Amino acid sequence: MKPFEIVSSLPQWSGLAPDAIVDSPAFAMPCRLGDESVTLTLGAAHPADAIRLSVMLEDEPHVLSLARSPRFKELDAVWDSRADVPEPILLALVEKDAGPVLQLVENAVRRQLRLVGLAEQGEAEQPVLFAQVADVVFTLTRSATVVSAIGSLRNIDLTHEAVRSAELPAVAEYAAFTLPSGDAAGLAVGDAVLLPELASSPARLIVDGRFAVDENGVSHYSDGDLVHVVDAAQKTISLGELFDAAGNPGAVKDRPSGELRLVAGGKTLAIGRLDRLGDQDAFIVDSTSH
Repeated sequence: MKPFEIVSSLPQWSGLAPDAIVDSPAFAMPCRLGDESVTLTLGAAHPADAIRLSVMLEDEPHVLSLARSPRFKELDAVWDSRADVPEPILLALVEKDAGPVLQLVENAVRRQLRLVGLAEQGEAEQPVLFAQVADVVFTLTRSATVVSAIGSLRNIDLTHEAVRSAELPAVAEYAAFTLPSGDAAGLAVGDAVLLPELASSPARLIVDGRFAVDENGVSHYSDGDLVHVVDAAQKTISLGELFDAAGNPGAVKDRPSGELRLVAGGKTLAIGRLDRLGDQDAFIVDSTSH
């Protein structure tokens, strides 16, 4: 499984609302700025000095504010005296120099953008998104339309520490096999359950009850109506470690040590330990759940 497949399988990520995605420090939207491949990020510093533009995204009015940038060469030349520049000329310079930015916004929100004019002070004083792309900083009215368009899980940077540091429960599994229901119900202290699988099947890590991590990488986990021998103590694994295991498979520790659980259908049948019975590995029952 690839990292995006993993997060898409986790309800706490796949169920994120667009607002939560947009507000995430890991938000990073791939875009095109002219001929450049760039990344749109949010949370940029508030531009102290900006040209406020009134724009329409199809039938919705918005305010887009552009901060000064060396990328806008002709606009930069008149920046300090722009109050003396007639509005039609200033808008023409904006369209010429900042046209790629306007196109980027149009593509990002998937709505046609039309430049109306300079925004009046106080016009559309609503929450805004503070955005940066390459060397351009701008703000855009934070509307439901904009947030819905860009608030996609695909715009979360899975290499960001805010994502990689998220933790999931995990447990090492050493064997999985069928056991008749009568035998399971009749387990008693001192009983031994033979584990021939231990010699032939490498251990794996079961993460969040959803993923199996073994020498082949990460795959979807299925209980399979089997009985499982797992570590008694759970651990945690970070999403980053899970992503790394998907791309660089490695073996889980080969043999169990310490207390073990015998589990079926998510319920613990018995607590025990690994021992030898003749020439066979066996799970020795120390206590049961009944």
